[in-house]
Amino acid sequence: MNKMDLWELENAIYDEGYTLLCGVDEAGRGPLAGPVYAAAVILPRNLVIEGLNDSKKLTEKKREALFAVICEKALSFGVARAEVEEIERLNILNATYLAMNRAIAQLSPQPALALIDGNRDTGIELASRPIVKGDSKCAEIAAASVLAKVSRDRYMLKMAEAYPEYHFEAHKGYGTAAHYAALREFGPSPIHRMSFLKKLH
Repeated sequence: MNKMDLWELENAIYDEGYTLLCGVDEAGRGPLAGPVYAAAVILPRNLVIEGLNDSKKLTEKKREALFAVICEKALSFGVARAEVEEIERLNILNATYLAMNRAIAQLSPQPALALIDGNRDTGIELASRPIVKGDSKCAEIAAASVLAKVSRDRYMLKMAEAYPEYHFEAHKGYGTAAHYAALREFGPSPIHRMSFLKKLH
């Protein structure tokens, strides 16, 4: 994919007459512990950021480097989260929308349309459009994926210091064999999502 292809979809949407777009993505829908994070990003149109891609395809070091570049070059960005208690109360999908709406609310100016990574956008308060695999098709969603992932990883590193027995620094709360073994040995921590632990015996 050449670098401008990341703008192809956004430029087509701009050509429909929208004045300002933002990209939105989340990190942490699947883990057994910790909040779900979301980020919303408005980039200058056709800005090429070297190495920008879906955050899952990047190394941790590359994501950290891109995080700084995106924050510096974005016209506006927001990062927000929904807490474990909100995930438990609302379910993970609705908590993800909550985090996304919080991130979008931080943008100034407010965009005319939010491009949401994935196939659903029913809980988004702003006018929005879901983009399947948006994090590898749209520059602004790719940028949002990096901000959300790095922000959540940094939070989980802090939680690793608070709860060292779970080794959150290694798996960031995802359900690895080592994580399940720690849960069996120590039981859940205050940042575990109890609704995600039903299979734990």
